[in-house]
Amino acid sequence: MEPRHEKEMVACWTSLLASGIYEEGVGGNKEEDKKNQNSEAEKEMEMQQLLSMGFPDELAAQALAATGGKSTVKATEWILTHKPNSSNPSTSTSATTLQPKLDRFFHSQSPTPPHSQEQEQPSKRLKPSQKQQNWPSFFFKKQGNTHIHEPLYERLRPRTLDEVVAQEHLLSPNSLLRSAIQRNRLPSLLFWGPPGTGKTTIARAIVNSATSTCYRFVSLSAVTSGVKDVRDAVDEARKLRLKSNQTTVLFVDEVHRFNKSQQDSFLPVIEDGSIVFVGATTENPSFHLITPLLSRCRVLTLNPLQPHHLALLLNRAVNNPDKGLLQSVGLQVHVGEDVVDFISNNCDGDARVALNSLEIASVTAAARLQHGKQKEEEGIENQTKEEYNVAVVSVDDAKEALQCKHLAYDKAGEEHYNLISALHKSMRGSDADAAIYWLARMLQGGEEPLYIARRLVRFASEDVGLADPSALTQAVSCYQACHFLGMPECNVILAQCVAYLALAPKSVAVYRAIEAAQKAVRESAGHNEGVPLHLRNAPTKLMKEIGYGKGYIYPPDNPFSTQTYMPPSLQGHKFLHWPDRIPSDG
Repeated sequence: MEPRHEKEMVACWTSLLASGIYEEGVGGNKEEDKKNQNSEAEKEMEMQQLLSMGFPDELAAQALAATGGKSTVKATEWILTHKPNSSNPSTSTSATTLQPKLDRFFHSQSPTPPHSQEQEQPSKRLKPSQKQQNWPSFFFKKQGNTHIHEPLYERLRPRTLDEVVAQEHLLSPNSLLRSAIQRNRLPSLLFWGPPGTGKTTIARAIVNSATSTCYRFVSLSAVTSGVKDVRDAVDEARKLRLKSNQTTVLFVDEVHRFNKSQQDSFLPVIEDGSIVFVGATTENPSFHLITPLLSRCRVLTLNPLQPHHLALLLNRAVNNPDKGLLQSVGLQVHVGEDVVDFISNNCDGDARVALNSLEIASVTAAARLQHGKQKEEEGIENQTKEEYNVAVVSVDDAKEALQCKHLAYDKAGEEHYNLISALHKSMRGSDADAAIYWLARMLQGGEEPLYIARRLVRFASEDVGLADPSALTQAVSCYQACHFLGMPECNVILAQCVAYLALAPKSVAVYRAIEAAQKAVRESAGHNEGVPLHLRNAPTKLMKEIGYGKGYIYPPDNPFSTQTYMPPSLQGHKFLHWPDRIPSDG
């Protein structure tokens, strides 16, 4: 080893130790090392430190013995400056073995002996990327494409309102949004719609579509943020307003996850104009947002995307070379119309699901191409090189990406109540086909079968009632069978009960009777009248003496008696109208 090279090594290792990359001893406490320099445990620590640097055991032991085991720096300097004895083959071998490990910490410019082509490689001038691979990771900050794993739907997110697909009822030339942007007078808004319909996209595009730079966009998520984050954003918005007269659009995603007190924090800052509030929610605002917040915002409803809207987005992903599938898989991708149609019709109007499925299907096709399976499966003999470098996405790839048809269903949300309402109304309208369809939708979405069975029991009395009293027995038996079997076996039991209730004659006489009676009880003036004495039970002598049960006629003994059972104020009043007839208003 040349003297100049040795000095560079010593300087490199010394700088590493001084900078703390390799600490001297464990913990780097020099005073503690001096106090315990004769300790066997401390020597073992020094030994382990030298071994972690890549020095062989024998050479490290020699260095510690030569330097007294006082300092890792001195031991390292001894190793790098000590010339091995040629008579000691083991030492020579150790030094030779050590050299490549040391060269990785700095670029060697000294000539190396031409032992082999492998040893000549480090002496060549390395490119920056090669240096980064050969040098320790702590010499460099991590570099690379930070967007390499950015999802396809995020890369293709529209930047302006003109690029947004669908939601024509919100984005027409004379719509509220367009007019507000044109006049730079944006009100506080609340976007309500299913996932993947463009709530976040439209919120971002509003700011980018403004005719001037009077708006600044700040995004928060109610999942990860709290009141403190909202206050910080508002304080910054107020400072910016005073400094540059710029208004902050505060976008809060999943705003329904904020509780009532957290939602209250938006009220004063919306009123004094500190921010323009824009919220997004997938849940019904009437149930999940406080009324004062709703009164300060315009609620805009977004609809699920139609298949032709999704097809347009998918074709954008295929044809966009900068942000599309080419960036996801690194090669050209061919997607047929059959694949586009299949994905468009199986995503339930969710653009995010459609683009994710297309990206996953493209990755599958690219992997098949990489392993050379595409040529074997298709049996193509004379495939050109250009054709072979194109990943062809098949319908099977799309099916594999989707796994199953995506259904928009939330067992505790808006769609849950929409579907059970559709099932109930279909049975009430005696449409057995529609009722079975909505039942299948609920089961496929993962609804608890016992919940459906409980609703059928209620329906048997509310809508069938006295027209077919056995309907209640059928519904209760259905519930018990579902409880015994569970899914998926109980699906046909539910379908049988749904069909029976849909085809049964209907009567709401009992339902109307109990509703009318409860209304009479609620609206009675003062307090409800006491039970007439002849209807009261008289188990004791005292109660009989004061008139309890006096005058009561036992109906089995006198079936034709005209005994009354209503309180005096309701004598002659009818609650149950049977056979069915709508009671007159009078």
